[in-house]
Amino acid sequence: MSEFSGPLGDVYDVVIRRNPGEPEFHQAVQEVFESLIPVIDRNPQYLDVLTRMCEPERQIIFRVPWIDDSGRVQINRGFRVEFNSALGPYKGGLRFHPSVNLSIVKFLGFEQIFKNSLTGLPIGGGKGGSDFDPKGRSDLEIMRFCQSFMTELYRHIGEYTDVPAGDIGVGGREIGYLFGQYKRITNRYESGVLTGKGLTWGGSQVRPEATGYGTVFFASDMLKAKGEKFEGKKVLVSGSGNVATYAIEKINQLGGTVIACSDSSGYVVDEKGIDLEILKEVKQVRRGRLSEYVELRGNGAVMGTGSSLWHVPADIALPCATQNELDANDAAALVRNGCLVVAEGANMPTTPEAIKILQGAGVGFAPGKAANAGGVATSALEMQQNASRDSWSFEHTEERLRGIMSSLHDNCLATADEYNAPGNYIVGANVAGFVQVADAMLALGAI
Repeated sequence: MSEFSGPLGDVYDVVIRRNPGEPEFHQAVQEVFESLIPVIDRNPQYLDVLTRMCEPERQIIFRVPWIDDSGRVQINRGFRVEFNSALGPYKGGLRFHPSVNLSIVKFLGFEQIFKNSLTGLPIGGGKGGSDFDPKGRSDLEIMRFCQSFMTELYRHIGEYTDVPAGDIGVGGREIGYLFGQYKRITNRYESGVLTGKGLTWGGSQVRPEATGYGTVFFASDMLKAKGEKFEGKKVLVSGSGNVATYAIEKINQLGGTVIACSDSSGYVVDEKGIDLEILKEVKQVRRGRLSEYVELRGNGAVMGTGSSLWHVPADIALPCATQNELDANDAAALVRNGCLVVAEGANMPTTPEAIKILQGAGVGFAPGKAANAGGVATSALEMQQNASRDSWSFEHTEERLRGIMSSLHDNCLATADEYNAPGNYIVGANVAGFVQVADAMLALGAI
């Protein structure tokens, strides 16, 4: 039986039936549909558009053969889901992680449609990646994998078609290898075909920092709407990769104190505040575990002993690791400890049950499609600089990012008010993102 009634339920049933065995994609679709009930009631013409929007324009799955350092041929699977191009070329990252499958890529691509729409920039939604695991692999193995991956992908992308970027497991090193192979195959120095490039060959200032900074900017606006600010607040940030690291950096600049962060081995609690330089040394230079942070930090820092860092008392929580990491039990702990705001730095890191608990307790909650849109927004700014053969300063680019995130925040709140859901950032983000894409699709005809 459908989760929804009437025509919207019929559309939802079709989506589930046509995409069996894809729980992450189903979860993303359900969360959006819940917000769209009043929109469809008010604008029935959007129902047909929604049916089309749930079907990717193109799904590409391909074999990626590569040779490891022992001379053996390894096989991975590559994906690129080009979901919607009504607003512009497909835009979204590539994720290299063993968990990557079609459901994960489709959920991320579906979220990307609305996230990109919310930025107000002319970019469509897509996502891709592979089940390749770069951990423990040599630079040469990663280079050979990236070259093989791009040997297939290159025929499907371009600055006016599809512009991938990085995601989990894909940083500046991987983007460099991918761009080098694209350049070799096509004989074109097409800077705008990939974003997240190095500063010396077409990259943008603030791109490494953008997702983390943007999440903090959004959370800062959420606090401001409550008459609060970061200064003097204790903060929990899950993860210790790129997004988490730069979220911590910006929180420090705004006067907050991050007292816990995590990685796949557990979490560390440092009541004096996470030492950012030591964290960068451990995670970016040594590529080590947080236990090394504890050793280098000395007195005061300890590895957590509870089930998760969300049980550590704090004022603000930023889940910046991976999907479904914050569950109902964690949400209840945050509520008990007086948490004011939860803003998603990762994609769909909070379970539906946890969201209901947080919202029911009056905790401000911002979904990833709004709170972590800073990364793709700055990618679009990189595309703009590439197109004009220009390069902006760090300060100018950060100012542009700050303005985009503030406008996005205000748009979400205003849309939530318009649809009788004041303060509900999920409704605001889903509806505002959907309406812009839906109107473009109607204007363009049956696409």
